[in-house]
Amino acid sequence: MKYPQFIQHKIFSSKEIVFQVNRWKMISKKISFTNGCFDILHPGHIASLSDAAREADILVVGVNADVSARRLKGAGRPVMDENARALMLASLAMVDAVVIFEEDTPLNLILSVQPDVLVKGGDYTIEQIVGAKEVMAAGGRVVINPIVPGFSTTGIIGKIQTL
Repeated sequence: MKYPQFIQHKIFSSKEIVFQVNRWKMISKKISFTNGCFDILHPGHIASLSDAAREADILVVGVNADVSARRLKGAGRPVMDENARALMLASLAMVDAVVIFEEDTPLNLILSVQPDVLVKGGDYTIEQIVGAKEVMAAGGRVVINPIVPGFSTTGIIGKIQTL
């Protein structure tokens, strides 16, 4: 992207994303959705986001807010605050929209966005994926992408702590 001033425009509130998704759907765009903490962006995240982007025309990424990430990951997390994580994700070419959510799961966001494809990493089963049954009941698909071995935020933090 040669226009960095537009990166911030890819970050939406939970209310704004509903209107934007409806605009995309009106012009027959298919929506892919994935989510996570994305605390320290690494090659595993890039692979996962790239895979999710290939599933549809538009990729919407839900990002756990700081309070949610802390509840899920524990004390000392997240390393990067929610605004920094959203900005990094929004700067990626394959990401069309970023939404920060405060709940522990993205279910409410998934119900609002109503994606055509829900994408998660390979460490989940369909039964474990929040929103999977709702997306499939609405005629959508659920895709589980493989994990890139050797990359995890927890592993990176552990390595830094040993330096």
